[in-house]
Amino acid sequence: MNRVVTSMTLTQGVAEHIRNLIHRGEVGPGDRLPAERELAEQLGVARISLREAIKILQDDGYVEVRRGAHGGTFVTELHRPVENWRARMREQSGEIDDIVDFRIALECHSARLAAQRRTRADLAALRSAIKNLDQVDGRAAFRLTDSQFHSGLARAARSIRLENAVHTARGELFSPHDLLPFVEPIEETRNDHQAIYDAVRDGDADTAETLMREHIERAREQLRVIVFGAQGTERRSRSNGRQRRG
Repeated sequence: MNRVVTSMTLTQGVAEHIRNLIHRGEVGPGDRLPAERELAEQLGVARISLREAIKILQDDGYVEVRRGAHGGTFVTELHRPVENWRARMREQSGEIDDIVDFRIALECHSARLAAQRRTRADLAALRSAIKNLDQVDGRAAFRLTDSQFHSGLARAARSIRLENAVHTARGELFSPHDLLPFVEPIEETRNDHQAIYDAVRDGDADTAETLMREHIERAREQLRVIVFGAQGTERRSRSNGRQRRG
């Protein structure tokens, strides 16, 4: 876990950092967080700030604190955070599009640069992430493997700032796959990742960028169905059509 750098209050920043780790699948339901002293050292914060951050996450339903010999701080099954997130997205209806548009700007350029700058080691890491999708067991493992592919592309772009921005943006939303039937998204995601990989391997920057845009746009539509239902997606499609005609 990397050191937290944030413009929020320290406690809020620590809570947000851990929340994003959960969203990206780096820690998942049932996982135990490191012991307080160890985690505080990893994040570079005082233990009192970490305790306050854990209290925020506990109140929001992300973690539970268990006492006793086998106690500790554990990630929950995330039912309440998912429902709270869904309610917040309904209230702030433009936030999904705002975050997804940001991801498109970042990750499409990341895919383009990766096609131009990738090394053999980068390609090997991307192949490994695709192969790992065939072996995932559960949603947390899926989130982590999905993030590994996208992070691997950003790393292949050879821009630390871009890599960090992609990493942060991917922690801002629950994955639509957290809320959809599980098998179909794995197959769809694997096919998308394979096609993007092929374009990156072949040095085809235009195709890599286009495929990444299509991949993230599908995620946008899935998220909108989850949050607003099919009618919300239809309204957005009609609105986009009017804007294009205008």
